[in-house]
Amino acid sequence: MRLDSPRTDRRDFLKTAGASAAAALAGTRRGVAAAESPAPPVRVVTKGPRHHWFGYYDKLQFDPAGRFLLGMAVDFEHRTPRPDDVIEIGMVDLQDGDRWIKLGNSRAWCWQQGCMLQWLPGSTSEVMWNDRDGDRYVCRILDVDSGASRTVPEPVYALAPDAAWGVAPDFSRIQIFRPGYGYVGVPDRFADVGAPEETGIRRIDLKTGQAELILTHRQIAEIPYDGQIQKGAEPPERCSHWFNHLLVAPDGSRFVFLHRWKPKSGGRHLTRMITCKPDGSDLFILNPTGMTSHFIWRDPEHVLAFAFQESHGNRFYLFKDKDETREVEVVGPEAMTQDGHCTYLPAHGDRWIVNDTYPDRDRLQHPFLFDVRTGVKRSLGDFPSPSVYAGEWRVDTPPRSSRDGRLVCIDSPAGDAGRQLHLIDVSGIVDESGS
Repeated sequence: MRLDSPRTDRRDFLKTAGASAAAALAGTRRGVAAAESPAPPVRVVTKGPRHHWFGYYDKLQFDPAGRFLLGMAVDFEHRTPRPDDVIEIGMVDLQDGDRWIKLGNSRAWCWQQGCMLQWLPGSTSEVMWNDRDGDRYVCRILDVDSGASRTVPEPVYALAPDAAWGVAPDFSRIQIFRPGYGYVGVPDRFADVGAPEETGIRRIDLKTGQAELILTHRQIAEIPYDGQIQKGAEPPERCSHWFNHLLVAPDGSRFVFLHRWKPKSGGRHLTRMITCKPDGSDLFILNPTGMTSHFIWRDPEHVLAFAFQESHGNRFYLFKDKDETREVEVVGPEAMTQDGHCTYLPAHGDRWIVNDTYPDRDRLQHPFLFDVRTGVKRSLGDFPSPSVYAGEWRVDTPPRSSRDGRLVCIDSPAGDAGRQLHLIDVSGIVDESGS
């Protein structure tokens, strides 16, 4: 099957999309960004009876031209996936009445991060997602123009900027210790081992399919702990260890990951944020304090992360990689006080951070833009999250941006239709600010 080429005139499309959103057709919501600023127009671009979502915030959901929007579809909610549950992979044609185009299927997915669906960096037509083939996880790569496809015999979590290689943790192990972020269907052979040396982070060559174990759970668990929160923590041999949230630096020179562990006897997990070279060498503990949540590379040397520091507690901080002083900068101390899924808006340097919140006491979630230059926070709307969306199958609102930083997409419940994709036109905000 050959699809219409995603190569299109971006300016014409954005003009069309903006006009459509401004018309406030079905699915449009408005909120209050500031006392004098209404929230931007929003439209729901998928519909029931199936539920649609994308998952995490650090993946390329929009094609380079901003016309095609990747997503996943499933016919149930509110339970853990089973090995025989299949989701549909597709994309929305934003220039053709939000038409849904099927691309494939996956048996390797979770509610919070989907199947790692994303456009390959540097490509205008190739997309990838993880799947299960028998008793192993794999990665499917599809050219949506030609229909040509290939299978990489390893799953992938994060891609290098040239899409030549990727890295991945043990998805089976994650599902045991952090349900909702791993996959079901392939048992963890070392589930009873606290820090197995046979598993960890693998580096995958996307052209040859060859994979190499570059970091093991045992190796990282044996690095001595430091940091205020970790004083008195259980020793490594009494804990279960796993890796999650990998992300390659913008220049491909290093990648960052979270090392997490918790006592086998129970209790909450602790976290270290660590960086290294693509081969797993030159390890550096970027945040040793025991708490790091969501993060994003600002540039090849700096990582923005919600973390704990003794100076200001739980806040968003800017960390400098390989800085032995571990001096950090608080970012948005008055505006970004809660954990959220943070990214820098593309095409605007490091001026705009697009972020969100977890449900407040009224069960509303609040995606927003934060202007680093002026310190102004602009709301992108107030989105209801009914209490039935909780725990593993909750619907977070991680914002994903088009490549030109003028459109943002989030997942959010849409009344009786369940979780659906919502498109937010932020061009008015960034244009008004003279970016």
